[in-house]
Amino acid sequence: MENKPPFFICSLSGGKDSSAMLLRLLEENRPVDMILFCDTGLEFPDMYAHLDKLEKHIGRPITRIKAEHSFEYYFSDAPIKRGNPEKFREQFGRDYNGYGWMGPKMRWCTNRLKDQPREQFLRSLREKYDIRQYVGIAADEKYRLERKNNQRSECIHPLVEWNMTEADCLKYCYERGFDWNGLYDRFRRVSCWLCPLQSLSELRKLWEFYPELWAKLRHYDEMTWRKYRADYSVKQLEIRFAFENECLAKGIPVRNKAFFTALKQRLEAADDKT
Repeated sequence: MENKPPFFICSLSGGKDSSAMLLRLLEENRPVDMILFCDTGLEFPDMYAHLDKLEKHIGRPITRIKAEHSFEYYFSDAPIKRGNPEKFREQFGRDYNGYGWMGPKMRWCTNRLKDQPREQFLRSLREKYDIRQYVGIAADEKYRLERKNNQRSECIHPLVEWNMTEADCLKYCYERGFDWNGLYDRFRRVSCWLCPLQSLSELRKLWEFYPELWAKLRHYDEMTWRKYRADYSVKQLEIRFAFENECLAKGIPVRNKAFFTALKQRLEAADDKT
């Protein structure tokens, strides 16, 4: 069996855990041959600014890879073979291309925009090297270690080795001047800004603090067949958030039966107008 030279890759998402991992690896002079970031095209602008700042700080290039096609292509343009096209047309009124919005059981975005391009990129490197990947799983996220792709022999988990929790990682980055322009003050997790799997509270912050991204979200919602969330479309979320603001300004509770009854009436009235 051919002995291949080891090649150490730091897998970087740009978030607090992988950023702290990268900074400490370099501070401890651990071998890092490549820093790999898989760009979905859907990160917050503040995240891209963070990556540029991080790259400048460490004086090392970050290798940025992308999927063959954009999110928009997979979302609304890719030709999809439906299991029952007649039933699909009956349910949604016409044929649509694309996967539409992702959901808990249909996370095509992770597969198409992250996993596939990363594996394709690594496949060529594995032909030449014995790949070792640093993966930024925090010490209090051990449930993630149970996932099959994180149990491969090539994966190394420095944060677990250092017993660094998620809170430790954020503190570590803050102490070194990395604050993501306040992203972690608003969001518990910082990933793709348009993800439907975010909590309502985080979607509300997106609506409140990032109007340009929200306008883009509404545009996407109008392009596709699958509802943004099982409970709300993007337009319906706007109605709910605006109604919450209206009630809060008047000192009216927004988590009781009366609120949800009134909200339902507003949503129905909006549907009648369309």
